[in-house]
Amino acid sequence: MKKKTLLIVDDDAVFNGLLRRQIEAMGFATLGAGSWAEAQQKLSEIEPSAIILDFKLPDSDAAKILGELRNQYPVIVLTGYGSIPNAVSAIREGAADFLTKPVNVDELEITVRRVLETAELRESNRFYRTQLASHRPGPLVFVSSAMREVQTLIDAVGPTDTTVLILGESGTGKELVAQAIHDRSPRAQRELVAIDGSGLQENLFESELFGHERGAFTGADRMKRGLIEEASGSTLFLDEVGDVGPAIQAKLLRVMETNTFRRLGSNKTLTADARFVAATNRDIEAMSRSGTFRSDLYFRLSRFVITIPPLRDRREDIEPLTRHFLAHLTTRTLPVSIAADALKLLVAYDWPGNVRELRNAVERAVILARPGDQIRSEHLAFIPRDRAGDLILRFNPDPSLEQLEREYLRQMMAKHGGNRQKTAAVLGISERNIYRLIEKYGFGGKGDS
Repeated sequence: MKKKTLLIVDDDAVFNGLLRRQIEAMGFATLGAGSWAEAQQKLSEIEPSAIILDFKLPDSDAAKILGELRNQYPVIVLTGYGSIPNAVSAIREGAADFLTKPVNVDELEITVRRVLETAELRESNRFYRTQLASHRPGPLVFVSSAMREVQTLIDAVGPTDTTVLILGESGTGKELVAQAIHDRSPRAQRELVAIDGSGLQENLFESELFGHERGAFTGADRMKRGLIEEASGSTLFLDEVGDVGPAIQAKLLRVMETNTFRRLGSNKTLTADARFVAATNRDIEAMSRSGTFRSDLYFRLSRFVITIPPLRDRREDIEPLTRHFLAHLTTRTLPVSIAADALKLLVAYDWPGNVRELRNAVERAVILARPGDQIRSEHLAFIPRDRAGDLILRFNPDPSLEQLEREYLRQMMAKHGGNRQKTAAVLGISERNIYRLIEKYGFGGKGDS
């Protein structure tokens, strides 16, 4: 984590230097300025966490300066006059606190730390109130070996600061995986920050990501920090990064390579302290080969790749996911359970929308079922029966005989709820052979019942 920087603005060079040394001894970085003009020059180059400002300067005074700074930086005003009217005036104009000269070192440290903590809390609260998707994603729910492999990768990469690329179809749970990675990282004490690359026009996306200065474009009536700044000390989740345009791809690459960026309309270089996790449902490796996605950005993103399998390839997760959704969609006093025929229908369906579609289906069925009742197959009438009941084998390219056998066995076991005895009877083979095939292909299943 980078040190917080304070700008000390005081025309007394000896006092300025003493104050800087005292603050640096507290663990902060400092810069000094002897006039408001010099301070403005430094503010065009750096972004301090707070400003300590002398009430009277050769070229201005705090009352005038505070009106310009009040929405950008927390300001602690220093004065040798120590009058109550000055203090009241400074607070009214937007000062975060007020100290008199000579400054007591202990009082200075308490004031600086309190002002910085208050500013950070205020900024965090502002940001989280404005997030449209402010609710935290739920836990990963699975029993399949495929998702156990995903969990193993999450556990391995989570504690590092490595950039992660999450691949998977829409609705497979890429944000859940991103949240799980963040939760296992040293940055977990701060909230994950997310932005959707497909949800905004390119100019708005750029402003959201990098922020902008006042006057950067029509309607920019005040400075706005971007999500890269909001994610300082945390994780920035770039969802659907494959939909981001070439101009922003170039800027993203620069941020990842240099840990620096600029707000729109600014020449000031800021430092980024965010860990990047990206996700896409597109084949960006192929896009990088064809030139529709920057190959250098792809290689930067793909240092560690996690691929989430579609729900149709891990049907054993459908039942625990269904029961998880039921537990969160119904109340203890008005529970809704699911009948065996309805559950069988859910397991047999292909779920092109993956886990998101399953959750929507369960929610719709809960609404249709009466409180205290069961979800039955008629509550799932929107699921096409020709897709849920028939045996469909899809391959691209043409499959081998072993692939056909594996997929056929998987679908038959799913159709019969994982019951080996029933599956063996339908296939016309012995249970011993079923056990051999299950072991061969790494399937799980229920015991005889």
